[in-house]
Order: sequence, then structure tokens, then C-alpha cells
Amino acid sequence: PGPDTSPVALLESVVMPALDHIGRGWEQGTISLAQVYMSGRICEEHIDALLPPTSADRKDQPPMAVVVLEDQHKLGLRIVYSVLRSAGFALHNYGSMQLAPLVARVREDGVRILLVSTLMLPAALRIRELVARLGELDPVPRVVVGGAPFRFAPGLWERVGADAHGTVATDAVPIVNRLLEEMP
Repeated sequence: PGPDTSPVALLESVVMPALDHIGRGWEQGTISLAQVYMSGRICEEHIDALLPPTSADRKDQPPMAVVVLEDQHKLGLRIVYSVLRSAGFALHNYGSMQLAPLVARVREDGVRILLVSTLMLPAALRIRELVARLGELDPVPRVVVGGAPFRFAPGLWERVGADAHGTVATDAVPIVNRLLEEMP
């Protein structure tokens, strides 16, 4: 048999490495913010074309969502969202939200895995309260965090009570896969 040319395989072999390369270029300072933004938009268009939300190639999974907590900088969220969608995951994109409406939305949608991005330390520290409030839900959603505060302060993710953290967008796929394996 020839190489796998399914939409998910194509996205995993082309789009995910491109997003990983873009993210590393941003971290190293060799790619500008405008390049990151435009490449993210281009990748999203390809993902939408190859793997629409109703695609049969989507993974069977519980509800998941991505959000920026109390910040307006959504670039990291967009890239994580694109990476997960390119790997075949369906998920809600909540954009930027404040804590109370976020908890209500997670409850409404029955989200089991919530990926939270922050840019500033005060927002990162609010994750402790988010985790506590989500702990009142049944079942309790798993929380994955990422963003600048977690790269600059190793161990911060544990101090705020998150279940996992990623340093680059492509970390999201193995983290989500691990969390899914751990769920009953």
C-alpha cells in the first residue's frame, strides 16, 4: 500500500510540522509576529478545507475547548486550536473570556478538557481560582495551560493546579492524547 493520504495524515505530515516550525521560529526570534499570524490563518484555511467540523475523520472524543483567560492576545490560542484541529480533534474556540462566564460556558458545553492560554502573570495566577471552580463540576474537567508565564516560571502550572502544561503549540496533541487515555 502507498502512503496514507487521508486528510488527518496529510495535516499531521504537513500542517503540524509547519506550525511547529513557525512556533519555534517565533520563540527564537527569527519569525515576526505578522508571519506567525498570517501562517496561522493560512493553516486554519487548509484545516477547514481538509477536515471540516463534520468530517468522518474527526476523532471520537469528549468535548474540549481552548480559551485565553482574561487577556486579549489570542495568537497562541489560534495556533493551538489549529494544531489540535489538524490532528483530527473537534473543539470549541472560546476566544478571550473572563473567569465567571468561562466556568458557566464549560458547564454548559460539558467540556472535559480545557486548554487555557495566558500572556500575563496576573491571568496565569487566576487559573488557581478557575481550577477550584471547575472542581465543583461533575465530571471535573482537566485543565491544560500554556503561554509566556508558564515558560518563564517552571512549575507555575503545578502551583495553579493545572493538570498539564505545554511550552509550544504542538505539545497540545500528546498532552490531550495522554489525558484522553487517563479518562474513564
